[in-house]
Amino acid sequence: MTIAPSAPATDAQQTELDAAAFRTLVAHLQARSDVQNIDLMNLAGFCRNCLANWYQDAAAAKGLAIDKDAARARIYGMPYKDWQSKHQTAASPQQQAAFAKAKPHGP
Repeated sequence: MTIAPSAPATDAQQTELDAAAFRTLVAHLQARSDVQNIDLMNLAGFCRNCLANWYQDAAAAKGLAIDKDAARARIYGMPYKDWQSKHQTAASPQQQAAFAKAKPHGP
């Protein structure tokens, strides 16, 4: 049985799909405050701060000035300092060792 490929999306539709996926990712990360940034870095090579940096870079590429605090608030769903005080825990020696070994960073 052959499955016909889907019709290609237009550029506008692709942008809408990309934006929807981004919003879902951000909502998921906001809901999973139990997952620490160091865990994300160790497993995936990026974290919420990386995503905020990419968001800020995308804005700059479009001529929009979004500062670091505003970009982080968009990703965290609250000011970064508030998220840190409510959800961030100290990294364990194992997490720190994994981070040092992998030296992860976002693209």
